[in-house]
Amino acid sequence: MTKLPARSILAISITLALSSTVQAAGFALIENSASGMGNAFAGAAAVAEDASTTWFNPAGMAELGDGSHLSTAGHVIVPQAKFTDKGSWVNPALTGGNIDQAQAALTGKNDDGGKPAFVPNSYAVKRLNEKMTVGVGINAPFGLETNYDDDWIGRYNALDSAMQTININPSVAYEINEQLTFGGGVSLQYITVELGSAIDSAAACRSIAGAANSGDLLLSCLRAMPTLSNQATDSKVVISGDDVSFSYNLGAMYKPTPQTKIGVSYRAATNHELEGKADYTVNAALQPILTATGVTRFNDVDVKAEANLPDSLSLSVAHKVNDKLELLGDVTQTGWSSFERLRVTDKNTGAIVTNVDEKWEDVTRFSVGANYQYNDRVKLRGGLALDKTPVPNAHLLTPRTPDTDRTWLAVGANYKLNKTSSLDVGYAHLFMDQTPIDNTSEDNGYAIRGVYDSSVDIISAQFNMSF
Repeated sequence: MTKLPARSILAISITLALSSTVQAAGFALIENSASGMGNAFAGAAAVAEDASTTWFNPAGMAELGDGSHLSTAGHVIVPQAKFTDKGSWVNPALTGGNIDQAQAALTGKNDDGGKPAFVPNSYAVKRLNEKMTVGVGINAPFGLETNYDDDWIGRYNALDSAMQTININPSVAYEINEQLTFGGGVSLQYITVELGSAIDSAAACRSIAGAANSGDLLLSCLRAMPTLSNQATDSKVVISGDDVSFSYNLGAMYKPTPQTKIGVSYRAATNHELEGKADYTVNAALQPILTATGVTRFNDVDVKAEANLPDSLSLSVAHKVNDKLELLGDVTQTGWSSFERLRVTDKNTGAIVTNVDEKWEDVTRFSVGANYQYNDRVKLRGGLALDKTPVPNAHLLTPRTPDTDRTWLAVGANYKLNKTSSLDVGYAHLFMDQTPIDNTSEDNGYAIRGVYDSSVDIISAQFNMSF
């Protein structure tokens, strides 16, 4: 089996992100409530004011009181991620090691891989008795959507990337006493991935001729495809796969005073075993060479790869200063260091396709915020967050995930429609550091060198009902 699709499979288990569309570090989606959006998710595991606490801290469900509670939210994410080339190149082995020629040979344009996305989530909570409350949440905790043009300069590393998760999380909360509540739940998570990359047919042809030590074959390649990195003769590969897996989450809520709530929430890692296929579309100029030599590098094959989605631990505080003002804070650590090494195998033969060091790092997100009760109907929100990328350096960055440090500035409001329902709105702008990339593919030797200039806007709305 060819190692060429390993780059794409790598993205399944490690480098998948929403490009600049993913809003938490790595490829996590933190957009799981509009009420939390208005605070940049400060105090998310402690504030517990609507049914979305089911996700952030199941122990908080007990804070909602008697009856049933529903919350349904939607988030529109609008990224900008302009890439500027700074000397990308084809594999220097194709130009006799001449770097200048390798840079000149790689043709293509700069591109914006970001794509607007819509992220929904919904939650329901019901108190069973004075001690026990149950709930369920449906959301998308991880995701990806990037689309580059077919002629962008990094097409041999990435073209289209799509990843979706659907997570169903039933939970229960049990009150020990008026001050202490524990909660927990289980998650059923479905993941699907589809990734596309271009293949330099001219380079593939020359590689085949070199392996065969055939001057005649090389001459045929030069006649049919004389130019490296020619988008008109590119071939393509699309990797797709999916899986269903289980995980769990735990939470606790402690109220040392009636004005102060402290929440702790832990969400365990979810380990997926994706199975799928690598589908090739071979350019007409390359196909006769493959047929003549019997090379099967670009035959469709079944593949599998692990996707170990990280755990997270949150500590939140919500403190009411007075009847008007509530202060919020949160520290969340995400265990991205689980992405230390990637091992990918051919599903049918068990042969190793790639075994690569990644060395992602654990990251900590800090956020602070406040709620202000403007009047009986309107509550105003604000928040600030600092979010670090788990990618340690430009060499490990990929065009599928130009991840970077980001600063959140968020505002929002809650409006009571009547005694039983309310509406939340939230807006956040993410200021993102300029992101250098200097990544050389271990599969084809092509290097992407340049800079991403990124920013993100998020608009959220949520309807809440109690009965």
